[in-house]
Amino acid sequence: MQVSIIRIYQQFQYFQQYQLRLSALIGEKEAQRRVNGALVLMTLGGNDFVNNYFIPLSPRRRQFSISAFSELVITEYRKILLQLYDLGARRVLVTGTGPLGCVPSELASSGSRNGECAPEPQQAAAIFNPMLVQMLKGLNQELGSDVFVIANAFQMNMDFLKNPQQFGFITSKVACCGQGAYNGMGVCNVLSNLCPDRNVYAFWDPFHPTERATRLIVKQIMSGSTDYMSPMNLSTIMALDSRV
Repeated sequence: MQVSIIRIYQQFQYFQQYQLRLSALIGEKEAQRRVNGALVLMTLGGNDFVNNYFIPLSPRRRQFSISAFSELVITEYRKILLQLYDLGARRVLVTGTGPLGCVPSELASSGSRNGECAPEPQQAAAIFNPMLVQMLKGLNQELGSDVFVIANAFQMNMDFLKNPQQFGFITSKVACCGQGAYNGMGVCNVLSNLCPDRNVYAFWDPFHPTERATRLIVKQIMSGSTDYMSPMNLSTIMALDSRV
């Protein structure tokens, strides 16, 4: 399977091009106002580990410890977020990694016998996420404003992964669509096993939560306590922004 991605600096170029087109339509001042008032979502860290550090024979893994690689990634993301600020973003929702070792693909590839999360990816999340929080708080202090809003995606996911029945799921280990152990091998396709009701599964495929699980995450982003959102949840921030 060939995967095509748009790298972050290419995305920034598209963002700049959009602003130029918008300015031509409504004027530079109004375009800047709209960009400044927009909500930007940045989800950071997961693919750097899953599709880079932890892939078989990864040179990064031989070169860096998990902690050192996390520091490298954080340094790069700091540059990226400052560039995003320079492009006009003034309200950025940032999520770190979820529980990397608990997705069906990791359960299958690690040979988990009873659904225990793979320890090394979990360790990576436990190291990376606090570093990300510290970096974001430092950026906000440096900029003198709460530009970056932090979502604790790890805990949001762990709530229903640890207690699936409490949230109406029959399993948080087996994907609805897939094959092999935990339906965690390969990708969802026409030949895959398919569950009869995706609403009672926490994971849709080996990698991604179902819509119902995602709704639980979004609910915490919108109205969750400071255990999940820092400095405050998105509903509160949007209410404050609307008064400006």
